[in-house]
Amino acid sequence: MTIPLTDAEAVDLLGADGAGLEDLCARADAVRRERAGDRLTFVVNRNLDTARVGGSPALVRDLVVEAAALGATEICVQGPLPADAPDDGYLELVRAVAGAAPGIHLHAFRPAEVADAAARLGVTPREFLDRARAAGLGSVPGTGARILDDAMRTPADLPVGRWVELITTAHAAGLTSTSTMVYGIGETPAQRVAHLRLLAGIAERTGGFTEFIAMPGSPAATPRDARAITAVARLLLAGRIDHIQAPWPKVGAEGALQLLRGGADDLGGLLLDGELDPSAGQEQGLSLTRADVDRIAAELGRPARQRTTRYGLL
Repeated sequence: MTIPLTDAEAVDLLGADGAGLEDLCARADAVRRERAGDRLTFVVNRNLDTARVGGSPALVRDLVVEAAALGATEICVQGPLPADAPDDGYLELVRAVAGAAPGIHLHAFRPAEVADAAARLGVTPREFLDRARAAGLGSVPGTGARILDDAMRTPADLPVGRWVELITTAHAAGLTSTSTMVYGIGETPAQRVAHLRLLAGIAERTGGFTEFIAMPGSPAATPRDARAITAVARLLLAGRIDHIQAPWPKVGAEGALQLLRGGADDLGGLLLDGELDPSAGQEQGLSLTRADVDRIAAELGRPARQRTTRYGLL
C-alpha cells in the first residue's frame, strides 16, 4: 500500500543517491508492480512532424498507409502547421490520417496547437476539439508542460493557467492525453514536486491522463536525476496516473532499463521510420524493433506486451 508523501519528503527523496537511491527505486518498483503489474508495455507508432508534412495531405495519407502496413496502431503528429496553411488545416490533417487507415489512433496537437487551430478557425478550443474528435482525433500530447511554474516559463511557452485550461478542455471533450515534465532546465526540487502535484490534481478531476513521462531537457540532467524523478513520480502519482514511461529516445536503452527497474512500466513507442520518407519524423533513425523490446523485457524478467494508446492490450 502506498504511503502518501509530504512535499518536504518528496523534495528530500529527489536528492537521493547511493544506497538511498537504490532504496527509493526499490520502493517505487514495488508500487509499480502493485499499480501496473509486471508487463512491459509498448506501442507501435510513427511520428510525423508538421514542419515536414503539414502542407501535404497526400503525403500524410501515404505515410499513414505505410505505417499501418508495418503494424503501427498509432500516428503521432507533432508541431504547429505552417503559417500559410489553410484555416482548417488541422482538421484536414485529422481527416487525412483517419481516411488513410480507419481504426488507427491519431495522437496529435499539443495545447499550443489546439489554441492555434481554434484561433485560425475563429472558434473556441472546445469547439475545435469537438470537431477534431468527430473527424478522428483520439488523444492529445501533454507536452509543452516543461515545468509548470510561471517563473520557469519562456515567451514561447503557454502560461501555466492556459496550459491547464487547454489540457482539461481536451479531457472534457472526451480525449485522453499524456502528461510530461522536462527537467534539468534550472528548476528546483520544490518546483518538480509542485509540477507533479499539479498533474495529480488534474488527474483527480478529469481522469484524462494515460501516462507520465519525465524527459531530460539539458546535459545538466543526470542519470541519477532521471532515476530519482521517475521513482518519486511513481510514488506521488500512484492511483492517479498509473503508467510511467521510460523515454528511451532521451535516455537510451540502458537508461530506460534503469528506469524500468525503478518505477516505470512502459517503454513508449517504437517510432517506425518506414521507407517512403524516413525524414518525416523528428526522430529519424531512432527506432526500436520488437527484438529490441524482447531483449529489454528478458533483462527485466518481465513479459513484453503490445498495447494501444489508451493501454488496452493487443
